[in-house]
Amino acid sequence: MAAEGGKKKEGTTIIIKKVKKGHGGHHGGAWKVAYADFVTAMMAFFLLMWLINSVKPETKAALSKYFSEDATLTQGGPPTPSTDIDLPPQDPTEQSEAMTKSMELEEELREIVDQMLSGLKDQIIVKLVDGNVRIEIVDKERNPLFASGSSELSESAKKIIKEMTKALFDIPNMVVIEGHTDAVNFSTTKYTNWELSTERASAARKVLETSGLPPERIAMVAGYASSIPFVIKNPLSPENRRISIVVLPPKKNIRNLYKD
Repeated sequence: MAAEGGKKKEGTTIIIKKVKKGHGGHHGGAWKVAYADFVTAMMAFFLLMWLINSVKPETKAALSKYFSEDATLTQGGPPTPSTDIDLPPQDPTEQSEAMTKSMELEEELREIVDQMLSGLKDQIIVKLVDGNVRIEIVDKERNPLFASGSSELSESAKKIIKEMTKALFDIPNMVVIEGHTDAVNFSTTKYTNWELSTERASAARKVLETSGLPPERIAMVAGYASSIPFVIKNPLSPENRRISIVVLPPKKNIRNLYKD
C-alpha cells in the first residue's frame, strides 16, 4: 500500500497480478483433446459401417452362421478334434467360395437325412464346424451301430453311410473318417478302445469305398477312443459311440501338412 502523499514506504513490494478473462483461462485446452477423441471414434465407426456394407451377402451369411452355430449339441457336443486343421491363409474370395460350397453341402446332406433316412434321423447330426462339414453318426441303445466290442457295422449304419456317399460322390472334397467309443474300458490291455475305434473307422471307410467313394479321396482314418466324447457330461453315454465323417473344404488337404 502506498504512503500518504503518493510516496512508497521503504521495503514495500508491489505485486502485479494478471487476470485472464473468459472460460479459457480456467479449462485450458482439455476440450480440444476430448473433441479430437470423439471425432476419431466417429471416423472409426463409419469406416466399420462402410466395411460391413461392402462385404458380399454370402460372406455375411457365413459369418453369421459361424457365430450362431450351436457348439453345445447334446449337452455340449464334442470339442473340435485335431482333423479340423489350419492351413496358411487363403485368398478372401476363395475362402468365401469354399464356405458357400460347404454350406450348400451341409444343406444337401440334411435334405438326404430328412428324405431318405427319416427313420434314423435321430442318429445323424450334420453341422458346419470351422468350414468342415461334420456328419456325426451316433449310437443308440435300441439301434446300435456296432455290436458291443465289435467293429462290424450294423445294417442301419451301413445304410446311413451309403446314403451319405451319394452326396459326396460328385464333389472333389477330401474326407476324414473318425471312430469314437464310450469310456467303458476292456478288461485287458492287449486290446483297448484305441484299437476298437480305429477298426470301426476303417470299417466305415470300406463301406464308403464300396459305395463308390474313390479311395484317393480318403485323407485320413483315425481312432480317438473315448478322448472326444459327444456327450461330455456322460462319458458312458451310447451316443459317444459313433462314426464321424468330416468333409474338408475344397482345396483343403491334410497331406499338404507333410510336404517338404
